[in-house]
Amino acid sequence: MRMKLKAIIPVLLITVSAGVFAFTKYGYNIDPPGRYEAIIQLVGTILKEGHYQPKPIDDAFSKEVAQKFLKTLDSEKKFFLQSDIETINSVDNHIDNELLDGAPLLFFSTTNEIIKKRIDEANGIYTEILSKPFDFSKDETILLDPDSMAYAKDDADRREVWRKMLKYRALENYSQLLESQKNAKEEAKGKPVEQKSDKELEAEARQKVKTVYDRYFDRLKNKMDDDERFNMFVNSITTTMDPHTDYMPPADKRYFQEQMSGKFFGIGAQLREEDGKIKIVSIVVGSPSWKQGQLRANDVILKVGQGDEEPVDITGFAVEDAVKLIRGQQGTEVRLTVRSTDGTQKVISIIRDEIILDETFARSAIIQGKNKIGYIYLPEFYADFQDRDGASCAADVEKEVKKLQAEHVDGIILDLRFNPGGSLPDVVKMAGLFIPEGPVVQVRTRGNNVQVLKDQGKKVQYDGPLAIMVNEYSASASEILAAALQDYNRAVIIGSNTFGKGSVQRILELDNFVKGDFGGSLGGLKLTVQKFYRVNGGSTQLKGVKPDVLLPDPYSETGERKDPDALQWDEIAKANYNRWQPGVDVSTLAQNSANRIAKDESFRIIKDNIKMLKSLDDQKTFPLSLKAYDTEQKANATALKKFDRANDKVTPLDISSLKVDLDRISSDSAKVARNKEWVKIRTQDPYLNEAVNVMNDLIGITTPKMKPGGMTSNN
Repeated sequence: MRMKLKAIIPVLLITVSAGVFAFTKYGYNIDPPGRYEAIIQLVGTILKEGHYQPKPIDDAFSKEVAQKFLKTLDSEKKFFLQSDIETINSVDNHIDNELLDGAPLLFFSTTNEIIKKRIDEANGIYTEILSKPFDFSKDETILLDPDSMAYAKDDADRREVWRKMLKYRALENYSQLLESQKNAKEEAKGKPVEQKSDKELEAEARQKVKTVYDRYFDRLKNKMDDDERFNMFVNSITTTMDPHTDYMPPADKRYFQEQMSGKFFGIGAQLREEDGKIKIVSIVVGSPSWKQGQLRANDVILKVGQGDEEPVDITGFAVEDAVKLIRGQQGTEVRLTVRSTDGTQKVISIIRDEIILDETFARSAIIQGKNKIGYIYLPEFYADFQDRDGASCAADVEKEVKKLQAEHVDGIILDLRFNPGGSLPDVVKMAGLFIPEGPVVQVRTRGNNVQVLKDQGKKVQYDGPLAIMVNEYSASASEILAAALQDYNRAVIIGSNTFGKGSVQRILELDNFVKGDFGGSLGGLKLTVQKFYRVNGGSTQLKGVKPDVLLPDPYSETGERKDPDALQWDEIAKANYNRWQPGVDVSTLAQNSANRIAKDESFRIIKDNIKMLKSLDDQKTFPLSLKAYDTEQKANATALKKFDRANDKVTPLDISSLKVDLDRISSDSAKVARNKEWVKIRTQDPYLNEAVNVMNDLIGITTPKMKPGGMTSNN
């Protein structure tokens, strides 16, 4: 029996009896579903009935999902054989039946059993290959572009794929070891220094590769279980509907919400991955770890346990996966098995508490020069949806603007580079800081109903010269704000074309849809439910926002338009809004900037680097002989080294934090150090430097205070 939901958007809080999952289909007599079946049927029904623009869930959709899942499991085509693909292809049109009709999970179970078998086999292949020396004098090449490769025909063909890949990894290490030994000898200046033979260096290079793959296979065999592969399968389904519809297992859902809110419940230790181990970088002052007192910087976390439960060995984990285990509910116990720098091993018990990450919030600085310019950095549009008194990026930017106004700045630059977006309500509030009441963004639902989200406040907090910095990774909410202020002609937009994410997602708790015990939470679905449009009627989807002042960008090959499953661009009617008067003379600013960039040495280097990166990205075949490899690497290194000098060509900016902010963090040496590094990075940033030049131009051609009076109607 197909699962039926009575209503889907926006409430999506329907409770469905687990009994409706029982079915008799295709000759199968099936009991009520387990956890996997429940998730698949819920996802299928929600996608069909709730997605903003659902694709038909049919055989064609199934085959696209299957290909995406295969790429996820075996991105380098080093596990599956061609015969495996034929077996899997024989059931790949079954996925739509599993999603909508409750058919057994034939595709996943078939693929999952095959990949586990092939991983076991490859585990023996790599160890056998790495037990013997490589001949780096032999003239051969390796193809490293999976899209240009076929799956191995048989075991011998697959072994050859592994041999070449492992040889290439060993060659990388061997070349580096030879170079290091050569440099050590030159630095010794005639003094005795240990010199290993080529044979010894080749063995050391192979051992380095083996260490990496030992950890890799330990992760595949012992830590990546059926649940993780199932999660990957469900995400292959959801992202085929569109790139931003995601299935979130419970830990991932909690992690996403924590990232949005800027706070979480954990222990207050910063981590990094080093040689397959999770190492403590620093302890947050005042955090549970700091209060407990036993955890130290450079300690290695070996295992993570929840209270009295059996601890999980996290060797080989990515930092993000380790963090998901360490964080949890406030007041709960986490037990860390730790190896200290002195070699001792101990179990440390810590009670989780709230941690607030100041570095994820808006912050500001002053740039002194021809004019006094305020600079606001906003890493994301964060908001705490669980706490009405929690963090709000709109409220924080308002505070930063007030602080800069108290410093009597002549203009403000808002930096949204690499800002992935976030809270839609905060975008509307933030735009209202710079414009009088009026529409900020239009939102269209699945039923083609259009809602205009407006700033309701007539007061303009800041009416002076304003610039917004963006790049290819500025997405979603960043694009809404940039587009709105561009359409109002209120700010000059500086940088490169933005990402092009013009859709709105909502997180749905799958547990709210069913009754019954499925062995734990079913997780959540981040579902695309709306699409947003500029006040001028055009969508930011796919096309993004084109800056007024365009700067060369090495990231220009990314963006929504690179994904074949992305929603398409379209437009609706314009909203009724009035442009700012006098507006920004963007044509003059753009021409002045283009003239400067044409003569600027740092941007000349950046342009050359963009061409170099493009050529490297297009390369598919690589040498496996030492001579050819070294020749190629030296040529690349010489070209790329020029890019390192781009920042050196920039006249350093006189940038400093506000005194009120320095006073606030003065008692925390770690925060002081991080703040110094944050400021230092921006002193020789060619993009910020040019943004300052544009702002100086803007200040020069702008009346002392721009007024919204005399606006022109744009209906």
